[in-house]
Amino acid sequence: MNILVTGGAGYIGSHTCKALHDQGHTPVAYDNLTYGHPWAVKWGPFERGDVADTAKVLETLKKYGCEAVVHFAAFSYVGESVQKPDVYYKNNVGGTLSLLLAMNEAAVKNIVFSSTCATFGGPITIPMNEKHPQNPISPYGRTKLIIEQMLKDFTTSLGFSAAILRYFNAAGADPSCDIGEDHDPETHLIPIALKMAAEGKGAVTIFGDDYDTPDGTCVRDYIHVTDLANAHIAALDYIRNHKVRGLYDDFNLGNGKGFSVKEVISRAEKITGKVIRQTIGPRRPGDPPVLVGDSRKAEEKLGWKTAYSNLDTIIETAWKWHLKHQNQR
Repeated sequence: MNILVTGGAGYIGSHTCKALHDQGHTPVAYDNLTYGHPWAVKWGPFERGDVADTAKVLETLKKYGCEAVVHFAAFSYVGESVQKPDVYYKNNVGGTLSLLLAMNEAAVKNIVFSSTCATFGGPITIPMNEKHPQNPISPYGRTKLIIEQMLKDFTTSLGFSAAILRYFNAAGADPSCDIGEDHDPETHLIPIALKMAAEGKGAVTIFGDDYDTPDGTCVRDYIHVTDLANAHIAALDYIRNHKVRGLYDDFNLGNGKGFSVKEVISRAEKITGKVIRQTIGPRRPGDPPVLVGDSRKAEEKLGWKTAYSNLDTIIETAWKWHLKHQNQR
C-alpha cells in the first residue's frame, strides 16, 4: 500500500516510515518541517505541506493513491501548550479536522492516530489501561482527547475506521542508526542525559526529588521507538482486516515497567562510561509521581509485543545514534 504519514519527517513518524518500507509498503511522508528533518525522510516520497491545507492533503492522497493514513503531525510540548493554548488547538485540532475532511473527500477511511497518555491526566490506578478515566491537565492532552472524540464521531457517522494509540515515553533510536531522536528544543530525559555525557559539560536538571517513590524522583515508562513504529503497522493491519466499517478501537502502548529519573541517569552513566552531573530543581506543575502503561490489550488484539524496550537497549541505541549524528553535524 501507499500510506500517507503525516509528520513523517519527525521522530516517531520517520521510524514508522522505515518500518512500513521494511514491510513492503510505500510511506508518503507529509510534513511542514516545523520540527521534522529532511534527512529523516529516506524510505519513500516526501511532500512538504501542512495538514491544515486541506487542498494540499487531498492532492497528495490522490497523487499517490494512498489507502490509509498514519497521523503523527502535531505540536507536542506540554509546557508550551500551557503558554500558547490557541496555537495548540488551531494546529492539533484544526489541522486534524482538515486532514479528515481531505480523507473523506478522497474516500480514504482508514487512520491510525498517534495519541498520548497525556489524555489521562493524573493516574488513579497503576499500570494505566484503556479504561482509565481521561482527564487531561494540559491543553496538549486536551487537544489529543478532542481528536480521539472527533475520530469516534467520524467512525460512527462517516464510515471511518480508526485505531488510537496512546503511548508513554518514546525513547531510543533505530538499531541500525539510520535515524534517531533530534528535537529542538530537547525536553526528553534520555537524549538530554546523553548530550551531557558526550559533551562533558552542563548538568541534567531533576525536577523534584521528594516524590513518594523509592528514590524520590519521578518514575516513567519508556518504550523503544521501533516498538512503537511496529505497533502502528499492527494497528493498520488490524483496521484494514476488519470487515465492518466504523471500527474504533484504542490501545495503550508502554513497557509495563517504570524507571525513576535517577535510575535512567545511572544506567546512562554505565553505558556511556561517562559521569553525568545532576542538579535538583523544583517540581514541575502537573508531574505525577508515577506513570506506567498497561499494554495487554495491544498484545492480545494486535499481536504486538515489544522487542527493544528494555532500558539498556533503549539507552544503547540512543547513545550510538547520538555519537553518529553528532559526528555528522
